Amino acid sequence: MAHNHRHAGKPRRQPQAVIIGMMGAGKTRLGKEMAQMRGLPFLDADVEIEREIGMSIPDYFAQYGEPAFREVERDVVCDILDSFGGIFSLGGGAPMTKAIRRRLAQYVARGGKVVYLKADPHEAMERANRGGGRPMLTGDAEKRWMSLFRQRDPVYRQVANLVVPTRGMTPKAAAKRMIEMVAEHTVHVDGRGIEPYDVRIGEGALSHLPEVLGKQPVRVALIHTQSVQRHSDRARGLLRQAGYEVSDIVIPDAEAGKTIEVANGIWQRLGTEGFTRSDAIVGIGGGACTDLAGFVAATWMRGIRYVNCPTSLLAMVDASTGGKTGINTPQGKNLVGSFYTPAGVLADLRTLTTLPNDIFIEGLGEVAKSGFIMDPQILRILEDHAAELRAFSGETFLGTPLEDVVSELIERTVRVKAHHVSADLREAGLREFLNYGHTFGHAIEQLEHFRWRHGNAVAVGMVYAAELSSLTGHLDRDTVDYTRSLLTSLGLPTSWNGAGFDEVLALMHRDKKARGNTLRFVGLEQVGEPFHLNDPDSEAGRGRPSTVCRTREWNRSGRCEVNIRPECKVGADHPYTLRPRYSGEQPTATNWRDNGNEVTADQGHGGQWAESGAARSASAGCVRFAGSRGAASTLHPVGGRIRP
Repeated sequence: MAHNHRHAGKPRRQPQAVIIGMMGAGKTRLGKEMAQMRGLPFLDADVEIEREIGMSIPDYFAQYGEPAFREVERDVVCDILDSFGGIFSLGGGAPMTKAIRRRLAQYVARGGKVVYLKADPHEAMERANRGGGRPMLTGDAEKRWMSLFRQRDPVYRQVANLVVPTRGMTPKAAAKRMIEMVAEHTVHVDGRGIEPYDVRIGEGALSHLPEVLGKQPVRVALIHTQSVQRHSDRARGLLRQAGYEVSDIVIPDAEAGKTIEVANGIWQRLGTEGFTRSDAIVGIGGGACTDLAGFVAATWMRGIRYVNCPTSLLAMVDASTGGKTGINTPQGKNLVGSFYTPAGVLADLRTLTTLPNDIFIEGLGEVAKSGFIMDPQILRILEDHAAELRAFSGETFLGTPLEDVVSELIERTVRVKAHHVSADLREAGLREFLNYGHTFGHAIEQLEHFRWRHGNAVAVGMVYAAELSSLTGHLDRDTVDYTRSLLTSLGLPTSWNGAGFDEVLALMHRDKKARGNTLRFVGLEQVGEPFHLNDPDSEAGRGRPSTVCRTREWNRSGRCEVNIRPECKVGADHPYTLRPRYSGEQPTATNWRDNGNEVTADQGHGGQWAESGAARSASAGCVRFAGSRGAASTLHPVGGRIRP
C-alpha cells in the first residue's frame, strides 16, 4: 500500500518537543495543553496516521496486521519529524521501531527534546481501558499493559532526553512542567577521570533532584545557608516526597561557612545519624556553600554521591561545574580541598528571584572571564545587554527577555568551563586558564578578610592581568581599555587600593597556581587566547613599564611583527631575545628586518614566539636583537609567511 509524503520538498523544520509514553499516559491531552500554553500547533501521530490510511487504526490492524501498521507509522512519523514546528505526540509503540528510534536520535542531536511522559501505571491503565480503541490491549488489558510497559520503558528511557513524572499532577501543572523542562539547557560534562554528569539550566531544574540522586541513597544531608531557606524548603519537600530521609544542615553564609570547623561539625552529624557510603549529600546555596558541601561529600566514607544545586549566578557559572571542592585556611583560600565531580548540577533559574542586585552583578565577573579566555560571543552579549543586566531585579526577572539572556550566558559560561575541565580535571595545564584574574583577585579577598565578594575581586584581577599582559608586551592597549570599559558598564569594580604591593605579592606567591618560588599568572595575548605568564618582570608586576616591553601582531599579509616601543630599554645594555613558544616548529625565515635594516639570526621559526628581556646568546631557533636605545623598532621575518 503506497503512502504520500505530504511535506516532500519543503525546507526542514523540527518539532519544539516530541512526546512519548505508554498508552493512557496522557500524551494527547497534555500535548494539546502544552501547545495551547505555548501558542504552538499540535499534532497527534495516531490522528495523522488515520488521515493517511483513511480508516481507524483498529480497523487497519484487523485488516492488514501490526507489521503493515508499523510501516505506515514509520513513514508518517519520520515525515512529520522533518517538517513540523509544533508539539508532536507519538503512539505508544512508535519508539519500538528501529527507523523511528534512529530518526529521534538525529532529532535530539540537532537540539530536539524528546519527553518521556511517565505516568503512574494504575492511572495510565485506567485511562487506557476507559478510552477504548486500543488494539494492543486486546484480551486481559491490564496484564497486557504491564507486559508492554516492561518492554517499552527501557526503550523510552534510552530515546528520551527528558523524563516527566506526572503522578498526582493536574493536566495544567504537568503541561507547565513539560514547558519548563523543554526550555532547559543541558551541558554534558565528561573527560578523562570524570564520571559523566549533566548541568541542567532552567526554571524548575531543581525538580530533577530525585532523578539525579537515584534509588540507592536512603539518607540525604541537605546542606544550605539560612539565606536560601525558601529554596531549601522546596528541595526538602521534593526529597521527602521521593521517600528519602532528610537531614537538614544549616551552615554560615559565604566564606564563613568554608572552614574546617564547619566541615567537622557536619562530619560529626553524619556519623551520629548513621550515614553510609550509599547515602548522599545535596548542597544548595552560593559557591561557598556548594564548595563546602562537595568537600564533605568527597571526604565522608572517601566519597559519597553529591548533587550540586547553585542558587546564585556566580555559583551557577563557576563553583557548580568542574569538581573543585574545598575549604579556606588562615593562610589562603581553597588551599585544602579535592577534585570530586558531582552526580549532577541543577541550576534552577527560579533561585535567582531572591538574589540581591549586587550579588547578581558580582557573578557577571566570572561570566566576563569566560568571554575573555575563550568565547567572545559572551562579551558581545554582555555589551548589548549591559544596562538591563546592571539593573537586574529578581522580583521581575522570570518571564522577561532578560531571562533568556541570562540563561544563554550561564550555558555559554558553563560550556567554557566544561571544555577546560574535560581536558584537564586536576588543573595540570589547560584548566589553569580558568584562573584568569584569580591570582590577584584571591589576594584581594584575603586581604579584605573576604568582605570583598569573589566576582568583584576577579574583575579587578582581570584588569590587573590585562595590564600586566600589556606591560610585558603581550596584549595591545585597546584590549586593556576594553576590559576596563566593559566591566565598568556592568557595574563591576576595576580598581582596588586596600594594601601595599608587597603584601599582595606575598599572598600571590602562596596562590595554589604557584610552583615553588615561581609566581605564575594567566595572561592574555588577545581575546580568546590566554597564556601562562611565569615570573613576570618585577617592574611590570608593580604596574610600571617593563624592560620587556613589546606588542606582537599578525599583519594582513600573514607576517608576524614584533614592535618595540620607544620607552623600552632596548640597546647594547639590554639585548633582546625571541624564542619559539612551542618546540618542533619548522623554520620559515632565517632573517628579520629592523625598520628595513636586516637583522641576522641563527634560525627563525614560524608560529608564536615568547620573548625574554634577559641577555642570552643566540642559538638555534632564536633571534637575538640589540636595537637602538630609545628608538621604535619593528621586526618582521624576511621572506616567507608565518601562519598565526
